[in-house]
Amino acid sequence: MQTKEIKILVTRYENLEELITTDRELVLAARQIAETAYAPYSKFKVGAALILDNGQIVKGSNQENAATPAGVCAERSALFWANANFPNSAVKAIAISAVDQSGNRALHLSPCGICRQALLESEHRFKEPIRIILDSRNNIEILNDVESLLPLSFNGNSLTNGNNKF
Repeated sequence: MQTKEIKILVTRYENLEELITTDRELVLAARQIAETAYAPYSKFKVGAALILDNGQIVKGSNQENAATPAGVCAERSALFWANANFPNSAVKAIAISAVDQSGNRALHLSPCGICRQALLESEHRFKEPIRIILDSRNNIEILNDVESLLPLSFNGNSLTNGNNKF
């Protein structure tokens, strides 16, 4: 038997002023676009802003639907729009912010499993890490790549004879 330990590094910032300019701009864009979310059922408005390797910033917000899986999360909304309109541009970073039903930024925030998988696919597609910036009420957390959110991931290597990192 063999045991392996998986460590995830998260850098935590107390406020926007501690962030580099690009990260700060992404967080502000994610906060702004969260307000456009259509979330009549959950009352949880999420915004995502990503920056591509060509410098383009793309935003998306969650869009709910009464027929539950028919909606789309903010992260995938932005990611799919970017991939459709800039198919050869890699995502460098994505900031995610949310407003709860009280109008406050979410106490804690992390992408759902489907969004993690979609972001991971983009990371593998372009063979470049995507920095994840999570904007919560009390702090901002940054992860260096999507694999940090999904360490035992299912990816294209799982479908071939490729080698997984683990």
